[in-house]
Amino acid sequence: MQMPHVVIADFINDALEIERDVLDGIATVEALDAYGERDLEGRIDKADAIMLYHNLGLSASTINRLTRCRLIVRCGVGFDNVDHALARKLGIPVANVPDYGTEEVADSAIGMALALARGFHLYNLRMRREPDPWMYHVASPLHRLRGRVFGIVGLGRIGTATAKRALSMGMDVRFFDPLKPDGYDKANGVRRVETLEELMRESHVLSLHCPLNDLSRRMINADTLQWLPTGSYLVNTARGDVVDTAAIPDAIASGRLAGAAFDVLAEEPPSPTNPLLAAWRDPSHPAYERLIVNPHSAFYSEEGLSDMRLKGAEACRRALTGQPLRNVIN
Repeated sequence: MQMPHVVIADFINDALEIERDVLDGIATVEALDAYGERDLEGRIDKADAIMLYHNLGLSASTINRLTRCRLIVRCGVGFDNVDHALARKLGIPVANVPDYGTEEVADSAIGMALALARGFHLYNLRMRREPDPWMYHVASPLHRLRGRVFGIVGLGRIGTATAKRALSMGMDVRFFDPLKPDGYDKANGVRRVETLEELMRESHVLSLHCPLNDLSRRMINADTLQWLPTGSYLVNTARGDVVDTAAIPDAIASGRLAGAAFDVLAEEPPSPTNPLLAAWRDPSHPAYERLIVNPHSAFYSEEGLSDMRLKGAEACRRALTGQPLRNVIN
């Protein structure tokens, strides 16, 4: 009898020691190192389980070709890059790994917020380019963070971890998340607001931690950015398409945003013509000193990456050995 076969679609391309240790004697493991869905054609159809990261998606055309797949595991938190509704119709469970990098992403969100709101990023760039005057006021005005509102959109695992970090700095943490039950706010020492507009109008720092869906897609755009107080900060470590990034350079140039930080973009890697990237790379644009862009790396630590791979492989092992599945989202 042929041993089951697990395919790692993308992102991981090393010796696969972690995955092979977990699946030893249960399945063979192969990394395809694909960068687009077309790269999967003819290579994934007979997989018994699929591990998927974030370099590509699994659309209906690919899922319809799967002949014996018992699990698709999205090795990460977001699962919008899988047609999970179709997979459900075909009897294929889709699971995610919601707890692999909670600390890392929360640390990154707070770090980005501090780099902007305390002027670290601006000082570093400006002093490198123009060392005179060697004075604090080149980044003014900066404001004390204690007592100011740290707004969170999406109070899941990562949003909650970020909230606790902001609370430790003495910030007034408020959140918008219509899916959270009553009482969650009191248990965590934060305050709920009923609408996104209300949260944005109050926030000195707005940090995004929501999934990408039809309601959240481009919820932060040229119109909604006007709800933010002048001189506020935006941090996105959630999903790229939650923000219409084309609106960010103008929001910075107008002073509506004093700075913004992005770990995720709708297109990764981004096109050279992306207007956000164009402003970020242009020393004459105000966004050059007030915009931070990272390459979808907030999740990363050696420990976090190991957790993500281990938990993804363990999910495949459970599916292939008939054990109860965890974190099934469809």
